[in-house]
Amino acid sequence: MIFPGGFGTLDELFEILTLVQTDKLSKKIQVILYGRDYWDAVLDFRPMAEWGAIAEQDLDLLNRADTPGDAFEQLRAHLIEHHLEPATEQEAAAPGIAKTRV
Repeated sequence: MIFPGGFGTLDELFEILTLVQTDKLSKKIQVILYGRDYWDAVLDFRPMAEWGAIAEQDLDLLNRADTPGDAFEQLRAHLIEHHLEPATEQEAAAPGIAKTRV
């Protein structure tokens, strides 16, 4: 969950997106931008996809939520779909979704 913020927040957001985009994380994570009005005014990645700087599917890396209930439901659905059971024995032995791949 990414809340409205400044350059430091954007730095962290881009770092997370880079790790997800380049498949460097051992488990799938969901990036939710909280506060659609703020983030829609600050970020528009569509021109990057149109110019080929990012892939069209990279636009799907970001989700948005405007209420705690909406954010909770998105996170809950993601965790149920992707994290209830480990996908591999290695993931079962190494807890933590942010563990990087070797």
